[in-house]
Amino acid sequence: MSAHILIVEDDENIAHMIEATLTIGGYTSNVCGDGASALTEILSGSYDLVLLDIMLPKLDGFQVFEAKGDNATPVIFLTAMGDVPNKVKGLRMGAEDYIVKPFEAVELLARIEVALRRTLHEDVTLAYQNIVVEVNKHEVTLAGEAVTLTPKEFDLLVFFIKNIDIALTRERLLSAVWGYSFSGETRTVDTHIQQLRKKLKLHDCLLTIPRLGYRLESQRAL
Repeated sequence: MSAHILIVEDDENIAHMIEATLTIGGYTSNVCGDGASALTEILSGSYDLVLLDIMLPKLDGFQVFEAKGDNATPVIFLTAMGDVPNKVKGLRMGAEDYIVKPFEAVELLARIEVALRRTLHEDVTLAYQNIVVEVNKHEVTLAGEAVTLTPKEFDLLVFFIKNIDIALTRERLLSAVWGYSFSGETRTVDTHIQQLRKKLKLHDCLLTIPRLGYRLESQRAL
């Protein structure tokens, strides 16, 4: 089940942009335009993550964070306030992350994925054709036989299965699997793709998209 995310942002244009980005990432979302209504939404316990602006009407983002008290919903501050003291304050309060506007959509999705991996601990089993992935156990089987993957191969496989039939750029894959700050080359992705194809017999359905990246198709090509 995809994560449900609360966007707390009083600029409608920015809120719509974030909504569109989350949709691309496979998440559902709601938007609040002020701190007071956001606090009510957070305390409802209906969300897996909150993207929280700081400069808000009624209650600012720091006040919202303090007022939520013991509510365990993770928060990422998403704000134009990029000075070091505010960033340190937000992280010391217990936020999962602090992202300064403007930001790239791919960076936002990568940081959300990292935050959700840290905070969501439910047992997850993913299946694709004759491949079964036990996410928490870090186990993969192909037609019932165990397959050994490196940690990055495993993360890459999980990301593809969660994004079936979506064309993914090498940069998107690097950000999602290796982290937004990864400074290596996109050939790293190509090497890992080759290994996944070989180990899991995915040559016919993990396709190369020329000048773009890769796509895992829902049905094996005939």
